[in-house]
Amino acid sequence: MRHTRFEAVRHRLEQFDPGTGWRLWLYEFLLFGFKQAWACLFGGLMLALLLATHLYYPDDASLPRYDFITLAAVAIQAAMLAFRLETWSEAKVILIFHIVGTVMELFKTAAGSWIYPEPSVLRIGDVPLFSGFMYAAVGSYIARVWRIFDFRYSHYPARWATYALAAAIYVNFFAHHWLPDVRYLLFGVTILLFWRTRIHFRNWLAHRWMPLLLGFFLVALFIWGAENIGTFARAWTYPGQEDGWQPVSLAKLGSWFLLMLISFVLVSLVHPVREPV
Repeated sequence: MRHTRFEAVRHRLEQFDPGTGWRLWLYEFLLFGFKQAWACLFGGLMLALLLATHLYYPDDASLPRYDFITLAAVAIQAAMLAFRLETWSEAKVILIFHIVGTVMELFKTAAGSWIYPEPSVLRIGDVPLFSGFMYAAVGSYIARVWRIFDFRYSHYPARWATYALAAAIYVNFFAHHWLPDVRYLLFGVTILLFWRTRIHFRNWLAHRWMPLLLGFFLVALFIWGAENIGTFARAWTYPGQEDGWQPVSLAKLGSWFLLMLISFVLVSLVHPVREPV
């Protein structure tokens, strides 16, 4: 696999010896933040793009803002590959998430779950093409953080069970418009499957661990916060936000928890689920 430019920097940082005591704790804290920021690079650039165009994009521009965002997102992706800021395997993950996300967007906008209020040319139905990149940002983060922190898992459930759960969650996102919403049952199954699972991550020299369910929740909380930024930037709006921005309902946090689990299982198809050494 062709390594990214970050790889050499990461190896140098991991080989540095900060000493002991408070210096070690501070160094590990800063190293953790650096690695997380790198894993969030694609998503962070997308959020910055949404905010910048919301604040500064001219209203009378001949190119609609949504189309500019789409073209800029493609340019960001191409630049990250050209400058080896991302691997081709990670780019493939982004493409998969773009397709899966766009299919969901087409259905959800038709059902009135949310809308894209601005005009655009580069769109499918009511969905501008940049929307798929927002789902891709989640997949990009999980794929990158998995590799950067050398994830290992103990008490990981049977793979077939995780695939079945992810498929059921995806189907429920569509089916609950006609059938009973079984998300609480899906929450229960998720807890049952992953209750004992620990995720082991290597920040500096040794692997540390945390409950995987806690990791799921923290990532979902982060995505919910990013969604608030996206709706503030009028990239899309939910019912009730037509006349002015207001925070996204906490109920969406549960939706992102389930959608993030789908993302995690998809990434597990391209990254090995390894046990601790």
